[in-house]
Amino acid sequence: MPKKAAAAKSEEVTIEGIFGTGGLLESRHPGYEFRSSQLAMAEIVDEAFQKHQHAIIEAGTGTGKTLAYLIPAIRSGRRVVISTATKSLQEQLFSKDVPFLQKHFAPNLKAALMKGRNNFLCRQKVHQFEGQALLKGIDEVDWFAQIRDWEKLTETGDRAELTFLPDDAELWHRIDARSDLCTGQKCPEFARCFLTAMKQRAQEADLIIVNHHLFFADLAIRQDDFGSILPEYSAVVFDEAHEIEDVASDYFGRRVSSYQFEELVRDTEAMLRLLKIEAAPLRKHLLRVRERARGFFEHFPEREGRYPFGPTERKSFLEKNHEAFEDLAAAVKRIETELSALNPKPEEVVTLARRGSDLRREFEFLLESEEKSYVYWYERRGKGIVLTATPIDVSEVLREKLFEQFDTVVLTSATLAVGGRFDFLKQRLGLQPAKEKVLPQEFDFHEQALLYIPADMPDVRHESFSRRAAQEITKLLEISKGRAFCLFTSYAQMRGVYELISGRVNFPMLLQGTAPKTILLERFRSTPNAVLFATASFWQGVDVPGTQLSCVIIDKLPFAVPSDPIVAARVRALQEDGRNPFAEYQVPEAVLALKQGFGRLIRAKTDRGILAILDNRISRMQYGRIFLESLPDYTTTQDIAEVARFMENHPD
Repeated sequence: MPKKAAAAKSEEVTIEGIFGTGGLLESRHPGYEFRSSQLAMAEIVDEAFQKHQHAIIEAGTGTGKTLAYLIPAIRSGRRVVISTATKSLQEQLFSKDVPFLQKHFAPNLKAALMKGRNNFLCRQKVHQFEGQALLKGIDEVDWFAQIRDWEKLTETGDRAELTFLPDDAELWHRIDARSDLCTGQKCPEFARCFLTAMKQRAQEADLIIVNHHLFFADLAIRQDDFGSILPEYSAVVFDEAHEIEDVASDYFGRRVSSYQFEELVRDTEAMLRLLKIEAAPLRKHLLRVRERARGFFEHFPEREGRYPFGPTERKSFLEKNHEAFEDLAAAVKRIETELSALNPKPEEVVTLARRGSDLRREFEFLLESEEKSYVYWYERRGKGIVLTATPIDVSEVLREKLFEQFDTVVLTSATLAVGGRFDFLKQRLGLQPAKEKVLPQEFDFHEQALLYIPADMPDVRHESFSRRAAQEITKLLEISKGRAFCLFTSYAQMRGVYELISGRVNFPMLLQGTAPKTILLERFRSTPNAVLFATASFWQGVDVPGTQLSCVIIDKLPFAVPSDPIVAARVRALQEDGRNPFAEYQVPEAVLALKQGFGRLIRAKTDRGILAILDNRISRMQYGRIFLESLPDYTTTQDIAEVARFMENHPD
């Protein structure tokens, strides 16, 4: 364990002495503003660390969550992992909050930033690439020359430093540090490896800052006694904790994609070229894997989307395509055999043989397994097919592997409670008991936001809904002068309403799918009166403070699609247990999603704007009351004239 951070805990200074009026933060933070919710949160987190307890805290935007958990973490004198939803929040914690704390509270505090392997350059691959005819086109030649020079200077090897390299540059995937070709301690560059350095920094750190994906990748590896990514720790804070069920489900599941077969072949061929190994029989079998993988995955329907692939569907599929399945598995097995027979056998060959074996075993599991704890499904993305087995319920594995293994787990987010309670979250995650608190909002939502629910909208399932939705959105955009997010629960609805509106308004219109998310957001922020049409990925983690975003319109209550394989399996499991899946799962999930969507609007005390939901089920159905009780105390209206008056009273 690291040494206790100097000045991390002073017996003379209480949490109130740090966060309260006249406290240390006021004297040391240039943007200090006393927030009672921040003080309350810091006291709860501090108590959780001191008493080795778990805690769940809903804290809205403007609370100052990061310092409210970072300062108690430092005071605890323990090694604490901070897990965030995104890399950008990781970077903010590491480059902004940690330096502030080191300067004013804990000069000897050591913090480490940890990311997944594919964020880092592999030095060995760079050296292998030099002098080889492996670069495609003039752009790759230029990029590689810059990367080669950067490799000699960079301390981290983190791709985030490469501002010239496009996000979709395929070159990076061939020279990053992903595990597929890694030979570990046997690599000539192991001592100088950027991953080795990252892990060494983490071993010496008091605070380790990760993202949810890396955290659960590590937790899943620990489960198999295979090793670990993170050093030992006893406490973890999850920021944006509403996302962890989905991320955990991914990492405790099983997955194989059609691309993995092509990548195995491509990487083996590249290894043979680099090491100048002839191996003619192996090359022949590599071609066979490529052909048989393409043949096998061609048997899946061409329609895009996610589809069930349970016992009934797999039995029917294998009855028709058993030969193609057996041929592909046998071809991969033959590659394992040929690689194992090579002599001499460099470590890269051993790694590829193990990778082939793992791929074949996972492939056979996903086609033949009868384990009932998983939901089996496949997804077509363009030309690719992904076969997946997702745990129906991760509560048991999280209880055993997380909440019982580590004595302090803090969960925080702006959206964790349903109807003011955490029952849904605790049930989904397997957490009992915990200190619980829904903190008062820092913003005056009653004054800052107006919630508009039109009275005369048709039912969302009626054929006239899209046309009427387009009419309402047009009126709202005229009132707000654009400056709006229009958020939809489906791509089809988004595109349909966009087409209906695009000729009716003069504001700049942005549509999800026409450019990468980061580009669309930048265009929205920099284009006066812009309107963005988007779906689920823009419902959370998007921050546009100020008047540039003055209206958020949501078409329907965001219930998960009932035909989605994972949703359907979880609904069925609750039904079989004699429970009510609509009340216990579908409504709470939708409540949290709606809170996230509406959370885009008010991000500061000076923000003002309109929230609109065009789904009248929120006011006419009994379950709508749960949605309204879970939202902040907005002023509510059904009168479009009142919306216009609200905006007139809050000019730019």
